[in-house]
Amino acid sequence: MLVVEGRAVRHGRIEPAAIGIEEGLIVAQGPARGLLLPQVATEWKWSAEEFLSEGCMKAGLLPDAWLEDGTRIYTFQAEIFSEVEPRGFVARRDLGAGNARR
Repeated sequence: MLVVEGRAVRHGRIEPAAIGIEEGLIVAQGPARGLLLPQVATEWKWSAEEFLSEGCMKAGLLPDAWLEDGTRIYTFQAEIFSEVEPRGFVARRDLGAGNARR
C-alpha cells in the first residue's frame, strides 16, 4: 500500500459526511491512536458513523469519542494492491464506494 495524500478533517465539530468511504481513517486523542485502512469500511459496508466509531475503538477509546473536542480525526487516501491468486499477478484494487452505506 502506498499512501498518496492525507488531510486533517477535525477543526471543531466533525460531520460524518466529511469522511469519505474510500479514505483511511486515523483517530487520535492524547496518546491513543487508531488507524483503519481505506478498504475496511467498504469490506464491512460501514456507514461513516460506524467507521468513526470503529476507529475510536481501535484507538482504545469509547465509540463516540469522535464527538469530543480533544479528538483529532485525519483521513488519507491510498492505492491498494492485492494478489489475484497466491504467488500470482498483483493488481490494483478499486474499492468502489457503491459497496458502502452513507
